[in-house]
Amino acid sequence: MNNDSDVMYRMLVQGVVDYAIYMLKPDGTVANWNAGAQRAKGYRAEEIVGQHFSVFYGASDRLAQTPDANLGIASKTGRFEDEGWRYRKDGSAFWAHVVIDAIRDENGKMIGFAKITRDVTERRENEQQLLRARDLAQAQSARMAEISSFLETIISNIPSCVIVEDAISREILLVNDKAEQLFGLHKSLIMHKRPHECMSPELSDYFNSLADIALRNEGIHTREQLLVTAAGERILQTRATTISGRDIRQNYVMLMVEDVTDQREADARIHHMAHHDNLTSLPNRMLFRQKLSEALRAENQLSATLCLDLDNFKNVNDVLGHQIGDELLRAVAKRLRGSLRDQDTLARIGGDEFAVVLPNMHDAQEAAAIAQRLIAAIQPPINVEGHSLSVGLSVGIALTSQATNTPEHMLRCADMALYEAKRNGRNRYEHFTPRMDDLARHRRAIENDLREALTRRQLKLYYQPITNDAGIIGYEALMRWHHPIKGVIMPNDFIPIAEETGIIHMLGAYALYEACREAQSWDTNQSVSVNLSPLQFKNSALVSVVEGALRESALDPHRLEVEITESVLLDDSLGNIDTLQRLKKLGVQIALDDFGTGYSSLSYLRSFPFDKIKIDKSFINDMSDSREALAIIRAITGMSRSLDIQITAEGVENSEQFARLREEGCTLFQGYLFGRPQPSELRLKALV
Repeated sequence: MNNDSDVMYRMLVQGVVDYAIYMLKPDGTVANWNAGAQRAKGYRAEEIVGQHFSVFYGASDRLAQTPDANLGIASKTGRFEDEGWRYRKDGSAFWAHVVIDAIRDENGKMIGFAKITRDVTERRENEQQLLRARDLAQAQSARMAEISSFLETIISNIPSCVIVEDAISREILLVNDKAEQLFGLHKSLIMHKRPHECMSPELSDYFNSLADIALRNEGIHTREQLLVTAAGERILQTRATTISGRDIRQNYVMLMVEDVTDQREADARIHHMAHHDNLTSLPNRMLFRQKLSEALRAENQLSATLCLDLDNFKNVNDVLGHQIGDELLRAVAKRLRGSLRDQDTLARIGGDEFAVVLPNMHDAQEAAAIAQRLIAAIQPPINVEGHSLSVGLSVGIALTSQATNTPEHMLRCADMALYEAKRNGRNRYEHFTPRMDDLARHRRAIENDLREALTRRQLKLYYQPITNDAGIIGYEALMRWHHPIKGVIMPNDFIPIAEETGIIHMLGAYALYEACREAQSWDTNQSVSVNLSPLQFKNSALVSVVEGALRESALDPHRLEVEITESVLLDDSLGNIDTLQRLKKLGVQIALDDFGTGYSSLSYLRSFPFDKIKIDKSFINDMSDSREALAIIRAITGMSRSLDIQITAEGVENSEQFARLREEGCTLFQGYLFGRPQPSELRLKALV
């Protein structure tokens, strides 16, 4: 930078009044001071220059040596960023967003720190006020009308855009005034529409993706992305969370959107880290999306998006540790970057996943040639600290077309092609094809129809009898979807999609409430058994849902049985066992379904006292022809007698199987021999 430029730059920094921008010496003393710093903190330059910057911290932070610790992080990693309380000259406190960047000379020697402080007290108070109002609304249901009005007033006036959607239909139920600026539409043109009906495809994809994540996992989920809005290209930071209604089966998605463009542009003036991966120095996800958006907006130009995934990288990490894994990733990034053109963008988007934007392609063959070049570049072993490491590379390719004109869609298409490459043997590339898109559209159509089915009560429970020597002792509730066009759809065709999209939580709650309600209407003490998906155990409200179903139906808890599969205990086994124990305390019976098909069945019986185990029907089908299947059945029945656990043989279809199973000691039976699943009013009430 020449002298004139240096003077102009210093004048620019000194003239900024919205941000405190100043330099620290390596020991933490203030080296210079700008107008924004004086405005934010109340000190004049002659009062503060030469003092240690810890004067801006509270006494407890100084006692804990927090200022020096923050400088240590900046010195070690190159950057420290945080939010917290800071103090002005007059002793008043403000909530600050702080960035400290380490400054080194051309020889790498530390010469000081650049520090930016922004007063974000108003933003934090707005967020806190909104969250307090939300908590108040949920805790005091008797005052919902009054609180709802209060909440709406707050939402209408806060400076962030707020959107509330119905979790199932995705209908927009509430927006505030700020949304009008974001979308360039009056609120009346947004309310009671779905995102794709009132937003651009790019914005719709962004909000739908966040809503999907919030429905699948509890908590607040944040994503920041460059998007085209009514005000032009803006960086939006969105927080998504789910809210329960008064009825536990009704859920909403709340999206709180803040335009952080100005803040990010200020940060970008002094540091490189905002758009690059710390480990590899490659562009990160945000910069990748910007480059992809630019390529997609270029007219009369073919571009390609590549999703890359390393094969066998997890084994390296597990065996040799993360330090070796990190060095391997750096070496891989260098090889990949060296195989691309200058105009191409290579980004690391997470873990061992990379993505590439290839602008100005001539045809699909050129993209394929680059993909093959990338695969070839990774094939030679990589030496890391004396270890010769071999990994492969799988690549998915998506080319621009009228059907793939948003970054989200391009990445989805490339990702589908990537997993096709992995499915076909790895260490290869695959092009995205319309067939993949058709399959994805088909699944999306089923998802949309499934949301409609929940609202229109197209889902019915059918009941298959469970018998013993005395007759029918209970029923298993099995869901059937009565589609208005496609007819009856079986669970195998829609449950996996419900699990992928998070609908399984609403579906599972419906099944529990409906099964308990219908069982209570029977003039018997017969039990009802309901299947739980492993994903339902990721929802901390599962026990509350079961409690609610029992309470609303007045069903005796011992008449409800929940069935789980062994996969529940493979994922977060300690947490899931705790959930099972809480269910058992309610008086609910617990059954282990599909027993014998997993990897550690015997250990499960030691970890939790199941009331019943169900022999998988595959063993029943094979027992007449397979000595191994019969031996497994014999072992399970013998073990169950020792542990005093009831055994149900499911899938019994003929009298020969029934007779043999009785000989082996089975006491409970289920299958077409005794009755097919039927609606509650048509269920088999007694054995003939």
